[in-house]
Amino acid sequence: MKLGVMIEGQEGLTWERWRLLCTRVEELGFDSLWRSDHFFSLMGRNTQPALETWVSLVMAAQATSRIEFGPLVCSMTFRQPALLARMAAQVGELSGGRLRLGLGAGWNVPEHEAFGIPFPPVRQRMDMLDEGIEVLKALWGPGPANYDGAHFQLRDAEMYPKPPTGPVPIIVGGNGEKRTLRIVAAHADEWNALSPGEDLLGRGLDIYRQKTRVLDSYCEDLGRDPATIMRSFMTTFLIGSDRAEIERRSEALAEWLVPLQKVPVEKRAESLRKRGSFAGTPSEVVEQLAGLANAGVDRVMLQHHSQDDFEVLELIAAEIMPRLIRPPSPHRRSSEDGPRHRRSRALGQDHGL
Repeated sequence: MKLGVMIEGQEGLTWERWRLLCTRVEELGFDSLWRSDHFFSLMGRNTQPALETWVSLVMAAQATSRIEFGPLVCSMTFRQPALLARMAAQVGELSGGRLRLGLGAGWNVPEHEAFGIPFPPVRQRMDMLDEGIEVLKALWGPGPANYDGAHFQLRDAEMYPKPPTGPVPIIVGGNGEKRTLRIVAAHADEWNALSPGEDLLGRGLDIYRQKTRVLDSYCEDLGRDPATIMRSFMTTFLIGSDRAEIERRSEALAEWLVPLQKVPVEKRAESLRKRGSFAGTPSEVVEQLAGLANAGVDRVMLQHHSQDDFEVLELIAAEIMPRLIRPPSPHRRSSEDGPRHRRSRALGQDHGL
């Protein structure tokens, strides 16, 4: 399983912090670095820094040389897809093809209202996501692009430079079974699931397996091999080498996860585990990761809220990464998940509907 780091870029991220995160995440051996795409804080702290997503991705392209990186996720309501296609293609070229483009339908009403961005009904937003991905792929393909959709159109549109290694890999984020997973099956190179809000050693894992079965069935309907879709998973974490360190780190995490402030310090790790987050000592977290790996997860994005805590990233790199269980061959299928779903190649707020 691959491990990446996810940063909430609207929650006080500065250029210096982002530069350090880019370099340290790569140096420590993580597979990838991700950041959110919001215009202001989701925690009500609207006067703190919120770095613009795509400008910060340019820095990531130049500050790193190995890791994959990208937005997780860009709302299709924020940018016209033809513009997004140009931006992604050129950041992809700058990085030597390491950009991964995370997309969603959009959900946060206040930032749309604050900046005068239309926020149509959910069905229309899902239609826009579906069409928008088709526009992206049309512009990244050969020759002039034409597209006649209900929301987006192209007329002999020429876009150069093209992405250096072919179309930019698309990640679609969200857990919704009615539309999101259908769009994943039709268009995505990677599905990014969010924690289902239940214990990942119990019911949470069952919920995830159910969603993978739904996704696999949609792939079957389209004649697509489900194994061609990478599976990733994102959630918060609270990790310490012992109970004292876990409790100390919980104080910083509670500044961002306000409901955690009502939980006694000694019970915060247990509370987070019950809500589908990774929490505990490295051994306890490895157990949670192993369950996801056996359910087919290829990559985990760890939501790193304490942006200046590099020690916890060092702990993960030293005590968790080397202990990730190597799974069977990627061509084997998991009997627990049914005949269509493969096992993982390595251990390891909803984006949409």
